Amino acid sequence: MSRIGNNPIIIPEGVNIDIQLNKIIVKGKLGELTQDYSDVTFELKDNILTVKRPSDSKDHRAKHGLYRSLVNNMVEGVSVGFTKELELVGVGYRASNQGQKLDLALGFSHNILFEIAPEVKVETLSEKGKNPIVKLSSHDKQLLGYIAAKIRSFRKPEPYKGKGVKFVGEEIRRKAGKSA
Repeated sequence: MSRIGNNPIIIPEGVNIDIQLNKIIVKGKLGELTQDYSDVTFELKDNILTVKRPSDSKDHRAKHGLYRSLVNNMVEGVSVGFTKELELVGVGYRASNQGQKLDLALGFSHNILFEIAPEVKVETLSEKGKNPIVKLSSHDKQLLGYIAAKIRSFRKPEPYKGKGVKFVGEEIRRKAGKSA
């Protein structure tokens, strides 16, 4: 029995859902998202969206929970939005942005210029004595996670000193150095 797929999705005020044959469109104050789907059906009654599956086969059970989670993230994204914060840990590591271009100085011989998708808003925070922070916000959770992971991949945190690009609040497993 699916635990996630059976949960109803409560539609907040100001969010419109258009259910088509194999596509669902969610519109809200922050934007519009579409998702293709198969093997499930959606029912909308009194601002409550439920996902139904035709049988208990393994494929149908998997898609039941998957599409419920995807549509729930779409509803949450167009109504509230998502944010991710990345912290640059290291001496001389800097970040700045001009519009949608992110300029990262991560200890390489050159700065990394990264063009960010227009759906994602980028903001850089630099305070004296603190690590620079790159703040990303968007209504699309998948795109936001992809861009954050791409930025993190430029310089992953290393286990000895913890230098690199990490998510705010992420715990880095540290290793002991050489034993003398």
